[in-house]
Amino acid sequence: MPAARLDPAPRRGDSGSAPAAPGRRRALSIALASLAIASAAGCGFQLRRSAALPFRTLYTGFAPTSAIGAEFRRLVRVAEDTRLVDDPKDAEARLEVLGERREKEVVGFSSTGRPREYQLRLRFTFRVVDHDGQPLLAPTEIVLRRDITSSDIEVVAKQQEEELLYREMQSDLVQQLLRRLAAIRR
Repeated sequence: MPAARLDPAPRRGDSGSAPAAPGRRRALSIALASLAIASAAGCGFQLRRSAALPFRTLYTGFAPTSAIGAEFRRLVRVAEDTRLVDDPKDAEARLEVLGERREKEVVGFSSTGRPREYQLRLRFTFRVVDHDGQPLLAPTEIVLRRDITSSDIEVVAKQQEEELLYREMQSDLVQQLLRRLAAIRR
């Protein structure tokens, strides 16, 4: 009787089947990506756009060094229907900045009496008037708050975290400001 022939055991990493063709793997990846895009589009998903403002020309009264003003102007410039003007007489509406302040208040102390926790605040007060000075939006204040802990050991890292939180609040404030301006009825 002839001896049974045994196939050698598969080597490590060898699944025993032929490797998938690279073209087949790529086609599968493309199909899965297409399916994901189609399902996102089918649910009504859209990227967030800049709010459409109800006036064609706008004058902004931000200080030249205002970081909030710089971000606001950048977002309005990409808006489709509104143009920023340098002269308030040429504007259909004027955004008047009444106040812009950063605040930092101690809200907690350690057992040794040192400040341990702070509340960062960004206050922004504004109003909007039309070409003739009639109010379109009464004086409004937006206040954003964030809490931050303090550490005597990580002073530089905490300062960087504080700056990062202020920048995040700034971006949030500009988005809120744009939404409030977009909600003005003329």
